[in-house]
Amino acid sequence: MIIRNGKIFNENGQFVDADILLENGKIAKVAPVGTLEGEGIDASGKYVTPGFVDIHTHGCAGADFCDTVDGSTKYIEDMSKYYGSQGVTTFLGTTMAFSEDILENILKTARPLFNKEGNGAVMRGVNMEGPFFNKEKKGAQAEKYIISPNQEMFDRLNEASGNNIRLVDIAPELEGSIEFIEYASKKCTVSLAHTSAKYEQAKAGYAAGASHLTHIFNAMPAFTHRAPGVVGAASDDAAHVEMISDGIHLHPAVVRAVFQWFGKDRVCLISDSMRACGMPNGEYSLGGQKVIMKDGLATLENGTIAGSATCLAECFRKAVSFGVPMEDALKASTINPAQAVGLFDELGSITEGKRADVLILDETLHPEYIFIGGKEL
Repeated sequence: MIIRNGKIFNENGQFVDADILLENGKIAKVAPVGTLEGEGIDASGKYVTPGFVDIHTHGCAGADFCDTVDGSTKYIEDMSKYYGSQGVTTFLGTTMAFSEDILENILKTARPLFNKEGNGAVMRGVNMEGPFFNKEKKGAQAEKYIISPNQEMFDRLNEASGNNIRLVDIAPELEGSIEFIEYASKKCTVSLAHTSAKYEQAKAGYAAGASHLTHIFNAMPAFTHRAPGVVGAASDDAAHVEMISDGIHLHPAVVRAVFQWFGKDRVCLISDSMRACGMPNGEYSLGGQKVIMKDGLATLENGTIAGSATCLAECFRKAVSFGVPMEDALKASTINPAQAVGLFDELGSITEGKRADVLILDETLHPEYIFIGGKEL
């Protein structure tokens, strides 16, 4: 398949006029306009981009990654189809704080679907969000499951997943956290999250090997001019920071400010979506807790925001509508998250030899064509 005359978003985060050839599931050629022969799609006036990469998403379309606790893979398949239909071509199945037995069951059930090609987005691994958190900043995590860091438990769960944990989240102020970070960071990306850490404690976490920050400003102390906290430490040391740009978790001015502060190379847009994403108003659940979703706002019964009901593709469009340059928002939805979890050698950019996960976006930034592994969805 040849895509002609499009504005190609290249791996440097810039749009260039080019043609591309998709062949055998790969991006076989990126060439000057008019130099590739054969039938294809005329993408004149359109944006040709990598597929979106969501490294923090719990669910959508009525399904939750943790639903696999009952032994069924239908939920992941439903998630994959919905994500793919929106232009999300890669995702990490994201857990919640549960007991080890529950998490083991979830990961063993999910294991056969990691990296499996199907009719939608491909699940590339796990974001282990919980249970190594500070109860003071539990957010929508179930307090009864929150525990101190445990290296042996992490190893058992990683083995259950087939060594597919790509991201693990931790509060760095907990007893044993620094040792855990030193250990786990040799196996996957470590992110600071759901934490009450002071600036110095967060700095120690980054010095030990953490490199990421989970949903900036949410479930952590506020940044202030005398107590910069986790956000200040991330500003100094984090390779990447996640941000939920759904217009609910953060004010649009804050979304713009994060890009201005951290720069276009360090921000990863995420959805943090749960099963209400893509669904009508109503009652849902997250981590075993009741969630009420109304007009895009998902909350626990006590009013705590419980993830988002917005897909990453829409978070990207919202960021642009908030005034973030399109190239920066797109880089934060493709290149940066792929880099953050060690997938950039395979995907995340329009580069010869990489997977043919490619979108053709119209002027409204919605996908007209979606290719996943070179197959048109």
